[in-house]
Amino acid sequence: MSQVVDKIVDKVTNLGLSNTLPGSSEKPTGPTVYVQESTGSDETGDGSSEKPYATVLGAMVAKGPDVSILTRKQPTDEWTAITPTAVKKAKKSYELHEKKMKKAAENKDKLEKEAAEMKEREAKRLEESKKLQLVEDASLPPATKVKIRASGNYHEQRVRVFGWVHRLRQQKENTFIVLRDGSGYLQCFIGGKMAQTYDALTLTLESTVEIVGTMKPVPDGKTAPDGHELIADYWRLVHAAPAGDDAFSNKINEHSDPSLLADYRHLVLRGEKAASVLRVRAAMLGAFRTTFEKLGVLEVTPPCMVQTQVEGGATLFKLDYYGQPAFLTQSSQLYLETCLPSLGDVYCVQESFRAENSHTRRHLSEYTHLEAELAFITFDDLMTHIENIICDSVELLLADPVISKLVYQLNPKFQQPKRPFMRLDYRDAIKWLNDHGIKREDETTHEMVDHVVGDDIAEAAERKMTDEIGVPIFLHKFPRELKAFYMKRVPGDEEYTES
Repeated sequence: MSQVVDKIVDKVTNLGLSNTLPGSSEKPTGPTVYVQESTGSDETGDGSSEKPYATVLGAMVAKGPDVSILTRKQPTDEWTAITPTAVKKAKKSYELHEKKMKKAAENKDKLEKEAAEMKEREAKRLEESKKLQLVEDASLPPATKVKIRASGNYHEQRVRVFGWVHRLRQQKENTFIVLRDGSGYLQCFIGGKMAQTYDALTLTLESTVEIVGTMKPVPDGKTAPDGHELIADYWRLVHAAPAGDDAFSNKINEHSDPSLLADYRHLVLRGEKAASVLRVRAAMLGAFRTTFEKLGVLEVTPPCMVQTQVEGGATLFKLDYYGQPAFLTQSSQLYLETCLPSLGDVYCVQESFRAENSHTRRHLSEYTHLEAELAFITFDDLMTHIENIICDSVELLLADPVISKLVYQLNPKFQQPKRPFMRLDYRDAIKWLNDHGIKREDETTHEMVDHVVGDDIAEAAERKMTDEIGVPIFLHKFPRELKAFYMKRVPGDEEYTES
């Protein structure tokens, strides 16, 4: 019955005969406000015809429930009074909204009160904690100072370790720390009075600490780095890391932008992944050096500041060397060549610099350059030598169980290269690309076309080919017009080079 009454009232209102609610002689007493759903805004509107609200509820929340509301659907429509039925519905929504807001305000006051009480209790707790002072128990056996990497050899013995707080988990009565000293990670348990000192309650990530205790195997069902932990009987804060906005976790995290991570590289290096990369890199360089030594190739140390260029002068970093022009080296090739007559086969590990302002994986301004010069060899000898250096070095690398574990953590799909490497003639590579539908962009028409002999195979096409073949490849015998003039020509095939 009420729905029928509402419809009759709406009809009367639309005829302009009444603006009074059914069963009431009251008319809206508030100001007139405008509502337009299509272009209005409850956030930025002010209720004028130029800046209407988007909803009736928004208008009532802003101006009160007794406003006189004019509405329209489109900017070209005439403004008309809202129907009494819509007013009733809006007022019900308004009342519900007000109740929610009141309850939210009450909850806010309650939460603020609880937060204030908690803050007061925490401040009191911290003040009380300052009275606790730890002293190492002199009656216990002397602790052996060890690096974390060796701590596993001291089960049931008392040790002393220093390091940085890598992970921190604080409970009401206990504190768990994963300590890092650069040689490894060690879980440390701090309980009782030791976990209630001011330093313990305010401990932050990356703080430097000294912890003394007994090495124990981890209980069944529990996990920790290397399967053991240190049960502390004494600890002290060596130096506290910043807290608050300057805390380590507020500077960088796993979701940080790469540009920010580059700016905070010194902090990134404290992470497990970056540290693992550096460890594998160091082990790889060691493996290369061991392999070269076994092959009788001598390491030399050329300078990185030079007065001559190896390749194009446009890619040199120039500097003033006491009034004379000098450059950062692009390659140590020329120095290695001068050593050949006296030292025989030689190699070097040296930084190289190239002023190429290009953003690709093949362009680096600075990189570690492993170079070698060998005397009295053929082009096939050279490829065999490179193959042996790579395979022997990787075998040495993976023979170390610690490094091998890091390699597969960083790249679970890593496959050890196998000999012999595929040797792919440039012309066969062109055919392979065409047979597999890998095209290149025509420089004139910008259309995708087949490769032809004489093309410099682009990185994208080369990468697709190598990814699909899936084994190390020597791509060789490039056309002479694609290579430098000094590249040796293939005997009997002078249009192609030994490159």
